[in-house]
Amino acid sequence: MTSSANSQFDIRGVNHLALVCKDMARTVEFYRDILGMPLVKTIDLPGGRGQHFFFDIGNGDSLAFFWFPEAHEAVPGVSSPKALPTKGDFTSAHGSMNHIAFNVPAEKFDDYYAALQAKGVEVTQILNHDDSPSQSSAELHEGVFVRSVYFFDPDGVCLEFASWTKTFDAGDVAHEAVDAGGVKSRRVVLKAEAMLAENDVRALEPAK
Repeated sequence: MTSSANSQFDIRGVNHLALVCKDMARTVEFYRDILGMPLVKTIDLPGGRGQHFFFDIGNGDSLAFFWFPEAHEAVPGVSSPKALPTKGDFTSAHGSMNHIAFNVPAEKFDDYYAALQAKGVEVTQILNHDDSPSQSSAELHEGVFVRSVYFFDPDGVCLEFASWTKTFDAGDVAHEAVDAGGVKSRRVVLKAEAMLAENDVRALEPAK
């Protein structure tokens, strides 16, 4: 993964990501006991408003869960995907959190995949993401940039173990962004590249 500096704010990764669960005890059993994440802080919210628990996910970052007594039920396909990638519709609504990808060491990826299966977690096949037309490969090769496996937590939150296998360079930013209608209507991503190309053309033009 390439490293780029933020010139506006000194943001240092994710402090915590806050989700909402239906059963905090079940959530602790899954994240602490199955995924091995240390439970580092527990809060009973004042006035009977619920609970807020924090799990350590490494690098000083946390995954937090609220339990609210009057929370609405989950709406798969709106608040979260209905199915795991390769197993059905993976879309979710605007403003939703589609999935959480936990960074794991590439050299341990296959062992971790087997460990999830041994713990009874339903997982997808391993996806070796590349730039081929299908965007994934059954085999690990030099064009693969990240390896992934997806699974659900007890509340239907889609989780991923992901391992970077390539350092990105300028060539990895090569697609213009679409607008709300799905049209590449204006230069946003490739604007700088277009300006540089235009400057190169002007530099080659004979002086008038």
